[in-house]
Amino acid sequence: MRGSQNRLRLLSLLVFVSALLLVTKLYLVQVVSGESYEAKGTHQYVAGVNYFDRGGISFTTKDGDLVPAASIKTGFVLHINPMILNQRQDLEDIYEKVNTITPVNKESFLVKAQKTDDPYEELSKHLETPVAEKIQVLNITGLSVAKERWRTYPGETTAAHTIGLIGYQGNILAGRYGLERFYEKVLKRSGEDIFVNFFAEIFSNIRKATSDDESLEGDIVTTIEPSVEIFLESEIDKITNKYSSDFTGGIVINPKTGEIFAMALTPTFDPNSPQSEEDSVIFKNRLVEDRYEMGSILKALTLAIGLDSGAVTARSTYNDPGCMTLNTRTFCNYDGKSHGLSVSMQTVLSKSLNTGAAYVASRIGNAKFSKSMLAFGLETPTGIDLPNEGKSLISNLKTERDLELAQASFGQGIALTPIATVRALSVLANGGTLITPHLVKEIRYKLGTTKSLSYPTEEQVRVIEKETSIEISRMLTEVMDRSLREGQVRLENYSIAAKTGTAQIANPAGGGYYIDRYLHSFFGYFPSYEPEFLVFLYTYYPKNVQYASETLTDTFMNITKFLINYYDIAPDREAAPRAGF
Repeated sequence: MRGSQNRLRLLSLLVFVSALLLVTKLYLVQVVSGESYEAKGTHQYVAGVNYFDRGGISFTTKDGDLVPAASIKTGFVLHINPMILNQRQDLEDIYEKVNTITPVNKESFLVKAQKTDDPYEELSKHLETPVAEKIQVLNITGLSVAKERWRTYPGETTAAHTIGLIGYQGNILAGRYGLERFYEKVLKRSGEDIFVNFFAEIFSNIRKATSDDESLEGDIVTTIEPSVEIFLESEIDKITNKYSSDFTGGIVINPKTGEIFAMALTPTFDPNSPQSEEDSVIFKNRLVEDRYEMGSILKALTLAIGLDSGAVTARSTYNDPGCMTLNTRTFCNYDGKSHGLSVSMQTVLSKSLNTGAAYVASRIGNAKFSKSMLAFGLETPTGIDLPNEGKSLISNLKTERDLELAQASFGQGIALTPIATVRALSVLANGGTLITPHLVKEIRYKLGTTKSLSYPTEEQVRVIEKETSIEISRMLTEVMDRSLREGQVRLENYSIAAKTGTAQIANPAGGGYYIDRYLHSFFGYFPSYEPEFLVFLYTYYPKNVQYASETLTDTFMNITKFLINYYDIAPDREAAPRAGF
């Protein structure tokens, strides 16, 4: 009796395991590999299917909807077999029939049709279904269409430097730039032949489902908000065109979480039709890879360190000499003038005085100033999920000489990547901690699971005290309210903390600096004390203009007003009463 029960239990277990295997197989076939089977199944209808697959990349709207940034498109390739086609004597007639359906270069067609030792030549790619059907109706032996799938970027130039593109590395098609490259292991597809024995594949797929390589395959969801991205790109394009800048870039980030809403460079490119390898410099994401002397926006870091260490307060004063000489080298304020015998630290920030920043650094002390500046993450990678992150050049912060540290206090002599600069400036806005800038918020794996990429705020490294963050934000808000264009661009109902920077560009050939070439930078965050956005802008070598307040202020304000309206941000302060009321 007991033996019968054991056999029954064993049989029940085998039935259960078999059912589980079959259900697993159905899931893998219908859900996980459904598109693969459908595409490969077209072999019996269309000759020579070119099967290509890759994970998708999506933007995320403010409402949480997904918008395709990179996906797979299906169409047809038109090709000929010259070995067969050339046996006909009416190539001209064939060309005319084809050309009336889809444009084909006549000279190229005739050259390819004459290659009698070649069985395959392509005439046109990415054809829509109606065009392919008309070609098939011609019923010309040696003229065929084959189904193909290819990578497409529906937004064209939108976020091109961030999304990147795919290209051949030898004989392998893979991500070459941007997120396409950084998340290659997630986006690539194995391309294994799925026409294998049914039962053998059941066990194979179960094994794969738990393996490291197969489980990596999926789609990625970015933090990029498409409307914000498009608006940023439009605004920075205006700067490049108006001032004939070599290039212009911008980042919109949440300074508390590190989520990047927009990241753009101009000139840009369309990854659907990329330039040649000789022009590959245009694919480079300068916001992540290149380093620049950022100029006076770094004075905000210097003042924050001064406040945090107790070396100065906003009301502390110094005697401004206009120029200072340290280690036999002289540097001056932007205008070469003294601004008084009792100049406050607020004035140092508002009027962007180099001697004032150097004074603050001297009050802090060389060793402590250097250590405090490096604590803003200037020496370490930000961890952004993009390839080829550049390393900032900060050796001048590790010297004991007064000159180099004084120059670093006002943004000269050290070169930072824009993304490292954004991370450092976010410390001022978010209460004093280091964030991890990032572009992907979620990975949706092929097998059905989802991984949310979170960066817990409680794990962020504290750089300055929260009270210091509030005070430097107040000082930067006064810069916006009273000093930037004499307060004409302030918003009555919204507090905005901001600072401009103008830096001479280093001359790599002869050393020193160009006397007529500048990098302009601008950063601001709002609302000042509970910021939802930090906007960073820079433009390289704008022509016939000297100061960032001239080139970038209007752009910053346009972006700020757009974000306030688009996200319906509530006012954080009351407007001043009008005269007569």
